[in-house]
Amino acid sequence: MQNINIKQLAKALNLSTSTVSRAFRDNSDINKETKERILAKAKEFHYQPNHYASNLREQRSKTIAVIVPELANNFFSQAIHGIERVAREKGYHILIYATGDDFEKEVSFIQHLHNGRADGIIMSVSGEANDHTYLNELAQKRLPLVFFDRVYEDIITPRVITNDYQSSFSATQHLIKQGCKRIAYLVINKTLSIGHTRMQGYLDALEKYKIPFDDQLVVDCSNSYKENNTILKKMLKQLKPDGVFTSVERLAFATYYACYDLDISIPNEVKVIGFSSLEIAPLLNPSLTTITQPATCIGIEAASLLFKMLENPDAVNNNQMVVLDSKLVKRKSTEKQA
Repeated sequence: MQNINIKQLAKALNLSTSTVSRAFRDNSDINKETKERILAKAKEFHYQPNHYASNLREQRSKTIAVIVPELANNFFSQAIHGIERVAREKGYHILIYATGDDFEKEVSFIQHLHNGRADGIIMSVSGEANDHTYLNELAQKRLPLVFFDRVYEDIITPRVITNDYQSSFSATQHLIKQGCKRIAYLVINKTLSIGHTRMQGYLDALEKYKIPFDDQLVVDCSNSYKENNTILKKMLKQLKPDGVFTSVERLAFATYYACYDLDISIPNEVKVIGFSSLEIAPLLNPSLTTITQPATCIGIEAASLLFKMLENPDAVNNNQMVVLDSKLVKRKSTEKQA
């Protein structure tokens, strides 16, 4: 059968086009029996509604933009899954942009989204520059923004984060209770709010247990595996830590590789703990002790906040902050030896 349009479908049903349209938009003001009759006739005629044209009329793209530093990180892939779940329930699609921790890319993506390509933005920031005022243009364009995980403190917008300070304190405390006295803290970007907060938890735990702070044990790493391998081998050989706390997932892998290359035994010679949402953490040799963030829940909360802003802007306070708890999962990489 030849494709029919909505007017022809409405005529076949002896209904108005607006009634048929409401059935496909799942409006609550159409009764169940009428809706079922419309959908059945549409299936019979192989009719597919043109949502794109409908969205243009409503001046909505029905699209949410998600901006993240990277896609290879399990945390972000799980958070995106949570965002996509909520978006799909709302009849929206998502566009994913990866900045590679490049601030210029982040700015470029935001400018690109000013043209109506998306109805809202959910973002975990790159943090390579101090001037984030370009984001204020979003408010002028009435384009809602929600931060998750990594945020800019100087931009007032709703955000979903985890209890990073307490998690870092607990991770460091765990290493101390396992007998560690020289704990290296590995970080990629101390200037980010999340990097600063996690480091403060590490510092306060050392202070509580009267372990002297050695600034050499705070090790600046990079996004490059090759560079990190060199940095960590040098750190392990020269500083000889008995514990390593990695503030991001990739640095846990880098530590395992460096220890393997140097024939350093985990956990006999050095114990390792790190922030990670890696599902194979229990399968590593030895299994990795992790601070596991509720990544999917973070995505769900961030998307739910954004849709509240879209549906009823006055219902969400721009200062709103949702804080979720991460979980310390103890495994063999921090096991105390008999």
